[in-house]
Amino acid sequence: MPVERIDPRVDAIVADGADWEELGRGFGGPTGPAEGPVWIAEGGYLLFSDIHNSRRMRWSPADGITIDKEDTQNGNGQTRDREGRLVVCHHFSRCVDREEADGSVSVIADKYRGMKLNRPNDVVVKSDGAVYFTDPPPKVPFTPPEHPPEIDCAGVYRVSPDGARLNMVVRDLINPNGLCFSPDEKILYVNDSNQHRKLIMAYSVEADGMLDLGSARLFCDMRADTRVGGPDGMKVDVAGNVYCTGPGGIWILSPAGEHLGTILMEGRTSNMNWGDADWRTLYFTGSRTLNRIRLEIPGVPVPRGALPTSLSS
Repeated sequence: MPVERIDPRVDAIVADGADWEELGRGFGGPTGPAEGPVWIAEGGYLLFSDIHNSRRMRWSPADGITIDKEDTQNGNGQTRDREGRLVVCHHFSRCVDREEADGSVSVIADKYRGMKLNRPNDVVVKSDGAVYFTDPPPKVPFTPPEHPPEIDCAGVYRVSPDGARLNMVVRDLINPNGLCFSPDEKILYVNDSNQHRKLIMAYSVEADGMLDLGSARLFCDMRADTRVGGPDGMKVDVAGNVYCTGPGGIWILSPAGEHLGTILMEGRTSNMNWGDADWRTLYFTGSRTLNRIRLEIPGVPVPRGALPTSLSS
């Protein structure tokens, strides 16, 4: 499908004639979706979540799509920390955990003030090692019906780099979903995928990693567009442009929040991440598919920066 070009600045991001390629389909149940793509640079492959089949999938140029892990407790968003370890949000176990190189798993967060989290959805790791994740309300079939909510709001959380403190940094969104940092990590973008809101908020990040809630501003409002889709996964490129799933496909937004264009896709687009050796391929998931498109500006690599020899947890 063609790229919708709203502003001529999008030509420097998506080359004329560029189109996306489907790499595989058939993931998820009737409600889908595939989710949580993350590129493993040293292995040259992509991992992504097949939520409702509770498994993690792998795509590589040589082998195509294979099963990487079964019984992921409906794993959803995932990323990597400074050591390259996989950090995963789980719906059924209602936690965020980390997988070590030997395959062992440790829980990063599962309770806030003694109350079980709702349904961790998406996650990012700051270059200092702090983990930020969204926790929308419980929702069947994403979470079991026998797990009633214990927390009276949907939050955005921060786990300190040493793993000792869990803070709720945003509590006034209805359905917080995707999140990402600006390239300099001075802004945290968080979207609200509630069907009546469909917006992206921007928050200034303070020196201690907490958010300046007084700085909260509306970055993008998608409600006027009635096409299928809404805000979900979100990433940035090295120039500060923001990419967010939205009505019609993937919206490309300038650092000022201007809608430059849309990578068009039929049906819902769920999440995305950068990959390949030059970080210029955008891999993205749909309701039942895995896809990719080559872009002109590289994305911010995952993990960010150099990999240290150790990380206190």
